Amino acid sequence: MTRLRVSIVSVVVTTLLASSPLPSAAQMDEVGLPLGSAPDAVIIEDLDGNPVDLGRWVGKAPLLLEFWARWCEQCEALEPRMRIAHERYGDRVEFLAVGVGVNQNPRSIRRHLTRHPMPFPVLWDGEGKATRAFRAPTTSYVVILDVNGKVAYTGVGPDQDIEAAVRRVLDDPATEER
Repeated sequence: MTRLRVSIVSVVVTTLLASSPLPSAAQMDEVGLPLGSAPDAVIIEDLDGNPVDLGRWVGKAPLLLEFWARWCEQCEALEPRMRIAHERYGDRVEFLAVGVGVNQNPRSIRRHLTRHPMPFPVLWDGEGKATRAFRAPTTSYVVILDVNGKVAYTGVGPDQDIEAAVRRVLDDPATEER
């Protein structure tokens, strides 16, 4: 993709993200992908530019993805909840942060992670493939897929009860030891 095209895409996505109203707490299970649906398979990158197929985690254990940016205040506010959930459930649930390709790049994310390490992998969605596949309306969007790859939870913002959402997925009989 040319630099001009990337810049235009970045401006459009930034505008859309900035203008997207955040849903109320009552709407949290209704943002992005519909519950029970399965996202399209996508290949994004790690921070070194290597391809990463998100499908490699689907069907093995529940998968939690946060659409994240280093500049996102909502993501920063959500981080303690993510850390606690990862500490308690990271052995049974795969956690991934998907760095959106808006006003950041892999180098700036690596610099940020040097100062503020995350306890789980951060991937790069520079072309917006995962953002589109998961219908991410904004940063701080969290999606949890159950062990069968179906959407079990979606939410936006710093007030999400990540632990309760993960527990709900783990208590589902479909997620018990496979």
